[in-house]
Amino acid sequence: MSEKITIEVAYALPEKQSLLELQVNKAATVEEAINTSGILVSHPEVDLSVLKVGIWSKTCKLDANLRDGDRIEIYRPLIADPKEVRKRRAEKAIQEGRADKVTGGRPNPRKKAED
Repeated sequence: MSEKITIEVAYALPEKQSLLELQVNKAATVEEAINTSGILVSHPEVDLSVLKVGIWSKTCKLDANLRDGDRIEIYRPLIADPKEVRKRRAEKAIQEGRADKVTGGRPNPRKKAED
């Protein structure tokens, strides 16, 4: 008989988080564990062919092997590109005079006084 390991499967929405602990066969893959967990029933919007998954914040493939104590995480797509958000925030700071136009850092008050 196969040895069992204990793992968790996590999926979070802004208003609802699911963290399920379960035991699976030692040879189970990430995809098998997700299917066994029942999380796809409580979150029918999860499409494993589209969403990325990971183990402890490191992305992995659905056929990855598991170890005892692993936490499988199902990642939702980003709403906004973090690089674009930072770029817009920096541009706004420059327009408002809160940032140096060249370096993007805070303006040096002594430099202005010297000019």
